[in-house]
Amino acid sequence: MNNSKTSTKKSHIGQKNSLVRNASFIMGAAMISKVIGLLYKSPLANIVGNVGMGYVSLAQNAYMILLMIASFSIPQAVSKLIAERIAFKDYKNAQKMFRGSMIYVVFVGGLMALICLFGAKWIIPSNQPNAVLALQILSPTIFLSGILGVYRGYFQAHSDMMPTSVSQILEQIFNAIVSIVAAWALVHFVADGTEDSIAKWGAAGSTIGTSAGVVFALCFMLILYSGQKKAIRQRVEEDVTHKEESYRYIFKMIIMIVSPIILSAFIYNVNAYINGTIFSNLMNYRGEKANVISALYAEYASYFMMIINIPLTLSSAAPTSMIPEVSAKYAMKDRKGVKKAIDETVRISMFVSIPSAVGLAVLAQPIVRLLFPLTDGTAGKLMVLGSFTILLNGMSNISNAVLQAIGKPKIPMITAAVALVVDIVAVIALLMFTNWGIYTLLGAMIIYAVVICLLNDYYMKKYLSYKNPWKFAYLVPALASIPMGVVAYFAYRGVYYVVHSNLISLGISVILAVVVFLILYLVLSKPDEAYFNRLPGGRKLAVIARKMHLLK
Repeated sequence: MNNSKTSTKKSHIGQKNSLVRNASFIMGAAMISKVIGLLYKSPLANIVGNVGMGYVSLAQNAYMILLMIASFSIPQAVSKLIAERIAFKDYKNAQKMFRGSMIYVVFVGGLMALICLFGAKWIIPSNQPNAVLALQILSPTIFLSGILGVYRGYFQAHSDMMPTSVSQILEQIFNAIVSIVAAWALVHFVADGTEDSIAKWGAAGSTIGTSAGVVFALCFMLILYSGQKKAIRQRVEEDVTHKEESYRYIFKMIIMIVSPIILSAFIYNVNAYINGTIFSNLMNYRGEKANVISALYAEYASYFMMIINIPLTLSSAAPTSMIPEVSAKYAMKDRKGVKKAIDETVRISMFVSIPSAVGLAVLAQPIVRLLFPLTDGTAGKLMVLGSFTILLNGMSNISNAVLQAIGKPKIPMITAAVALVVDIVAVIALLMFTNWGIYTLLGAMIIYAVVICLLNDYYMKKYLSYKNPWKFAYLVPALASIPMGVVAYFAYRGVYYVVHSNLISLGISVILAVVVFLILYLVLSKPDEAYFNRLPGGRKLAVIARKMHLLK
């Protein structure tokens, strides 16, 4: 009896550590990838200019919509479907689901790639024709991304986040290198020297880098999968207890389960494309010049959103790693385990999101000036006003992942659709009846996130009777972040007054802010050592807390 309890306890701890380890892998990869993506945008902006960056953003927004339809949520969907079968040691059908998913993305991805290639001129706003070429270059990337997504989902289903994490880093490295080189080459050897030509060909060169990154990441995943083929074949051959599912049933499952997940992601993210299109057309209707519109949109999409997306990506890493575990526990009717996994995910996400939001708001202008010298200051103002959307988007990412994991993929799709309608009405009304300009997109972004959070929270309570761990997940990091923000603000001002260096002042203020946050977080949460084991980097924090006598 005691041995059974001990075994159960060890298994439970192992599951927690697995979730935190996987979240840590994805967070680390996301951080490195986003930092690389952020750093290369500055030299890219110097090559193509603000107008060119606007074209890049328009092309990327359209590309993301087509990618979402084709494959954007494939890793999460595949990991869910395969993890459910692995939980019951149904290796035969898990492998067949992998093959069926591959056939699905080849067909859908190929279709979307053709639409991208031949329909680009109708997808890009009519008053921004120079962005069409950049979108067309991305067409093969849509096809290859679906295949890459299936491989990533396969490894995630086996609770192995390392291949996905490494491939994301490699993808971003090659993306950055090729983007800069290709943009520079096209600007110097193809463009005719005019602003419009430089912007057009520079944007096209940037999207070549996106394709190169996906190709290299796919090659990496193919090598890893090839190394496991023998073990995979052996597990499938030894599985004689499960009846093999037909491909007809598998495709039905993919269409019934995978498609709603992808469609919900499409609706959830299509607002960026729609908002950009509406903004461009209505500003043009009001008499604004095309180049001015593109430059303003670059401040929002290429600068502000690029920075905001770093903590957003980090906070979404935990929900991504949670899906296979929650799916498996829910399939085995372990409701208590499901709620504990969600709690861990919320804590990890808010541990990143809340201090990030405060820090970016306080140091908005210095950060934007350092990374994007061409900015006219608009991106910094957007950051001050909109940094708290990191929390809203983090919460909506978690609730979306939970509802998908428990087999309710239609609900995020419906809630996102409702939020999208509200968003579109808000954008049109604000552009028509106010002079907010580019700040209209920020207002719509906030409205959209709030609607999704409220609706998803209702359904989580309905199906899981779930209650957010407000004290530990939200209140503690919030209370620790407020003094952190004060220290960051005055530290930057003080150091800059002495050395007049934006880089040095930012570096010192960020380091001091991190130290203050961690100390206050430890003091306020008063955790035991087991709690640290549930956080990324928790063991190192536990060592610090022990030396400061802050452990229970």
